[in-house]
Amino acid sequence: MKIKTTLEAYPKTDSVVTIGTFDGVHIGHQKIIKRLVTIAKKEKLQAVVLTFFPHPRMVLQKDANIKLINIIDEKSQLLENLGIDHLVIKKFTRDFSRLGALEFVRDVLVNKLHVKHIIIGYDHRFGRNRNANVDNLREYGEVYGFKVTEISAQEIDEVAVSSTKIRKALSQGDIETANAYLGYNFMLTGKVVKGKNLGEKIGFPTANIHIEEPYKLIPKTGSYVVKSKIDDVTVYGMMNIGNNPTVSGEKQSIEVHFFNFKKNIYNQKIKVELLKRLRDEQKFNSIDDLKAQLSKDKLTSLNFLEQNNV
Repeated sequence: MKIKTTLEAYPKTDSVVTIGTFDGVHIGHQKIIKRLVTIAKKEKLQAVVLTFFPHPRMVLQKDANIKLINIIDEKSQLLENLGIDHLVIKKFTRDFSRLGALEFVRDVLVNKLHVKHIIIGYDHRFGRNRNANVDNLREYGEVYGFKVTEISAQEIDEVAVSSTKIRKALSQGDIETANAYLGYNFMLTGKVVKGKNLGEKIGFPTANIHIEEPYKLIPKTGSYVVKSKIDDVTVYGMMNIGNNPTVSGEKQSIEVHFFNFKKNIYNQKIKVELLKRLRDEQKFNSIDDLKAQLSKDKLTSLNFLEQNNV
């Protein structure tokens, strides 16, 4: 898969295109992308996903403060795994949002992406003030010579999923529901940085994960069972998201204790997948009480992994 950050960088190659923010690349999105790839192979076209960053709500609703399920790197990898040929990430601006439906179709889809076929969800709207729909797209298709395939309400609604529902589940700590809607494990990607080394002192050394992107959604505070792939080896562990109230922590941290793992991974970028939520964050009366709870958490985590044949 090739990533383009401008429309001009796309080669002059006929394409089948789908359009959207695709935050989460969830099971509903995956239906659309799989149809895109199938049609591209059948019609010998390039499979192209046109997406936007920043998210339109970040630009048009300055106070929205929306948090996203995926950072760009995560979304790119998920889309590549689905078999697309090109990911075009168009910078979303206020000026771009004012582009009329005709201008968008003619200047972006036809002249820049050389579209011959568009795959779109039944409820997709586009153009200035989102005033154009699939019917308008079909009319433009007759003028400019491209086909339109609509993913029906029945096809998409049968999975009853949306990025909004997933964000809500994550904010409530309902990782099992979020993962079911996503069709993969929700992930956090960041660099391992130095912490206070408290975990090491009490027998539970942790990797402190720094997530650079301020727009990344962080799930509800608490402890989770997690897995990660480090140097091509899958490792499991437990992660705490919170403020370390037992030791008077002042800002949120994300710390992972990997089981049976001793490698130095400082400054390494890792991806941590969340499998199950263990409990809320707690304030303990002493370090010994904290240590005892961590031992219980480890046992619960190992039992969960064993029961699920992980």
